[in-house]
Amino acid sequence: MTPALVLTAGMATRLRPLSHVRAKAALPVAGEPLVHRIIRRLAGFGVRDLVLNLHHLPHTITASVGDGAHLGVRVRYSFEAAVLGSAGGPRRALPLLEAGRFLIVNGDTLTDVDVAAVLAAHERGRALVTMAVVPNTEPHKYGGVLVDDEGVVTGFTRRDSAPPSFHFIGVQAVEAEAFAALPENAPYESVNALYPELMKQRPGSVRAYISGAEFLDIGTPADYLETCLRIAEREGRPLADDSVLWDDVLIEPGARLRRCVVTDAVRVPWTADFSDVTVRLADGGLEPFEHREHGLAIGPIAR
Repeated sequence: MTPALVLTAGMATRLRPLSHVRAKAALPVAGEPLVHRIIRRLAGFGVRDLVLNLHHLPHTITASVGDGAHLGVRVRYSFEAAVLGSAGGPRRALPLLEAGRFLIVNGDTLTDVDVAAVLAAHERGRALVTMAVVPNTEPHKYGGVLVDDEGVVTGFTRRDSAPPSFHFIGVQAVEAEAFAALPENAPYESVNALYPELMKQRPGSVRAYISGAEFLDIGTPADYLETCLRIAEREGRPLADDSVLWDDVLIEPGARLRRCVVTDAVRVPWTADFSDVTVRLADGGLEPFEHREHGLAIGPIAR
């Protein structure tokens, strides 16, 4: 079966302050690390050989994933001293993947797209890259992918652009040769720079698989909370007070929480009354939008 590279190296700056505590892929979603959900989804399609690239807080990922055996897969790691980006990361991982064709899956989103169908479309199209996309219904929030009537990607748009577009949902099938010419271990920040070059050199080599798949974002604290609430409700485990509690959290009797995210090892005192905030240990510097309360770092969910 085709192997997969799961992109888990990013700094997750939009997710701060939560990403000061864990790498984004290690965040718990309805009681299970996000990366576990991604791996289990891939394993359901027969993907048993995975590489995860690492940079930011790597121990928060490796501690729960390990070699992947408990998830029914084999996991190896591609370490990046500096973040190499969505193009440079795959280039560095090529020797570990040992495949002419592989999947690239974003480690910061959830989707129920049919991975087998993406691979089949890639095979039919004889493309270098096949991106799974859905109609972009939120162009004010997401940049878009322009696709012609034949399924060929013709360009990319920025957020707030007027032309109708599609939204990339974080799963793509690729040929190793699409990345092989890049310099090894050098940052090549985005495929949005690489793919237009491929499209110029080999017209029709970047294609889209259009579907109606679900896409759940983890990009910001507000997105993360809404995704957790939706999945917990769907799985029959609604979250008390619409709040997400990470590991080793103690809520003292009398404390009041509503729509909060409380991170690892936090003790919420009985005098606390928190609503629509993130709560973490104040054991370092604060973000500009955070304040100190009850000895904790408190930040707004939406900002």
